[in-house]
Formats: sequence, structure tokens, C-alpha cells
Amino acid sequence: MGNTDSKVDFRVAVVQLTSRSQQIEANDESFWDQFWSDKISSVQDIFALVPAAEIRALREELPSNLATLCNKLVDRLQLATEHSCQTQRDQTAAINCVRLLTRLLPYIFEEPEWRGFFWSDIPTGQQQATSNGEYASKPPLAERLLQTLADLLFCPDFTVASKKKKGPENPEDIQTIDSCEYIWEAGVGFSQSPVHVPSNDKNRTEVLKLLLTCFSETIYMTPTLEQHSHANKWLTYFTSGQNRQTLPLFTSLINVVFSYDPVGYLPYNYLLFTDTREPLVEVAAQLLCITLDNSSFLSNDQPSSPASRTFPSLPGDDCPNLFINYLSRIHRDDDFNILLRGFCRLLNNPLIQTYLPGSCKKIGFYQELLILFWKFCDRNKKFLYYVLKSSEVLDLLVPILYFLNDARSDTCKSIYALQK
Repeated sequence: MGNTDSKVDFRVAVVQLTSRSQQIEANDESFWDQFWSDKISSVQDIFALVPAAEIRALREELPSNLATLCNKLVDRLQLATEHSCQTQRDQTAAINCVRLLTRLLPYIFEEPEWRGFFWSDIPTGQQQATSNGEYASKPPLAERLLQTLADLLFCPDFTVASKKKKGPENPEDIQTIDSCEYIWEAGVGFSQSPVHVPSNDKNRTEVLKLLLTCFSETIYMTPTLEQHSHANKWLTYFTSGQNRQTLPLFTSLINVVFSYDPVGYLPYNYLLFTDTREPLVEVAAQLLCITLDNSSFLSNDQPSSPASRTFPSLPGDDCPNLFINYLSRIHRDDDFNILLRGFCRLLNNPLIQTYLPGSCKKIGFYQELLILFWKFCDRNKKFLYYVLKSSEVLDLLVPILYFLNDARSDTCKSIYALQK
């Protein structure tokens, strides 16, 4: 009953936001706090209680309220992240802000006049005042959101397991920790196996889905010169040197995808246990496909990148996309072996079903894996040569032929276009 009352209260707040005839003040904290409180427990509730028609009406009739809501959501998310989500209240606020932004952004992108909102300059009255009374410059809302999300993906006890004992005397500050020590999974460039916490996987998945939503601006543009003459600013910023989490995030995404084993060692195990890892692996593979796409870059500026033994500098490597940069630097045979075994294990998943039908969990992100294999071979020729000379090359060829044959009668599957 209490949960139902909470949903009713949240719904009332949404109605007030969309129906008031005048602007709601940004300093009305008691009103805005309702949107990220503990009243909502799932992303399904957000999508059900915030209808698409009301978001569009808010955008057209009360744009100031929508702008204030977006600003307040990013501010609250940034505040929770700066505090390392140490309290349950901060964790609840952070995840609900992520869910609401995931719901709102598509309706902002579909209106051309709103696409520049997140990249516009902050009004002087909303900037932070310094000690001498002047206003300090504040980054655009999009940059703050992207950097906050990148930091949030390495937040102890929220998206990664803490390495310190719990207690107020030794809190882990997200601004000072080395994110490379909190890479999500062992594999390429990282040998330690972190503790698997299902709640961390769920939080990572929701944050990554918001990043995918941010990068989706391009699909709302008309298929004309508009789409090709404007770089995707969200993707350009996130994959550049301005994002301080590019290396640990790239390594985490790579390792979480290619260490995933949907089968395990027990037949029908997926009927007994809930797999929290597959949704994370699927969205991680999708994010890798997008970040490894170089078409979003129209400038030749090269940001600085951190050095690493796993990713040594290569002559002539001037790609401003650090995700592509790091991929092209992988060179150790051990790392290539991890990647190749991961591709073989995941791509052969449907073929295993024939031994004992229904005994193995069937994954559904084969197209993402095939795109990734194409990207890996295209961006790292050493990996391509390693695959060609490997004895496991047939373990890749057989599932590829299987997918081609399976898609032959279904023109909706994009892989068939590759065959033609």
C-alpha cells in the first residue's frame, strides 16, 4: 500500500510540473526533490508515470519547467557522485536521476530547437559565484552530465566493489581514487578478478543505457546533409581526452564482454539463477560499437592520452577517439587470446544448443559481436593477423556461416546486407 501511495505522490508531482500555468522556481527544493526521492523503485515506473504525450506538452507549452528539471537532475546527479554515493539517499537519488534523464532525452532530441540546449552556455545567474563576487565559468550541461556518468561508473559500493573497509573514518573519495584499480573484470590489461555484486551490475547497466541515449541524438536528425555536417558532440566529448575515465572504461567494457560465459558448467542453470550479467554485457557491446565508430569526428584535434604498458604509443597514431586509439594499441598475444576466445565462445553459443536443446542460455546480441569483430580487425591489424594464423579461426568461420544462412530468409536482419 505504501509503495502505491508513493507512486501516486510521484504522479501528482509530474502532473503539477506539466499543468501549472507559470514557471516553477528553481529554488523550490521541496518540489524538485520529489523527482529523485525513494518513491520510485524501478525504471518501468518512470516510463509508466511519465507519459510521452506529457513530456511533449511540457516541451511545447512550459519549456522553462523542462529546462529547470534537466538542470536540477544533472545538478543532483553530480552532487551525489561528488559525495561518492556514500549514503543510501544519494544512491537512490543518483539512479532515479539517471532513469528520468533516460526518459526525457529522446523527446529533447526529436525537436531541432532543443538539441543545442545541453551545449548552450549557462546563464550568468545560474553560474557559481567566487569569493570576490564574480561568476566562475561553468561547463555546458552535456559535459557535466557525461563526466558525471563516467565517474559514476567507478563509484565504490554503487557500480564497483569497495576496496576499503566500510566506515566514516576511511571513505573512498571518487575524485582521488585511481579508477584503473576498479576495472570491472579481469582480462585485457587487468589481471585481478573483482568481487561480483549483482546490484553493481544493475546500476552499471542503467548508467550505460543513459549514455546510449545521449549518443542517440544522430538518429533524430533528418537523413540529409544535417546528419553528415554535424559531429555528434556527445560522442566526440566522451571518447576524447577530456573524459578522464576513457582508459578504465574502455578496458572494463572490453573485459566484461569477452569474459562473459552464458553457458557455465551446469545444464539448465539459467532456469535456476537470475543472470544479472547478460543485460550489462549486451549494453556494453552496444556502447563499444558506438564508441569505436570514427565517423562522428570532423576535427583533427588530438587530445593527450595516458600511457600504459598494455596500450603503447604507435607511430602515426593521431586518432582523436581514444577508444579507437586504445584498441589499435593492443599488441600482446595473451590479450589477443582473451579476445579471440571471447569471440569464439559467444558466437558459438547458438550452435551449442544442438547438443542438448534448451540446456544453455541463448544470448541475443550476435549482430553487436559481429560488428565488434569487424571493428577489431579493421582497427588493429595485429589482431587480424593473430586470428588468421590461429588454429581457432574455424571456430569463428563456422558461426559466421551459420548466421549468414540463418538470416538468408529474413531481410530485416542487417547481417544479410553484409552477405549481399
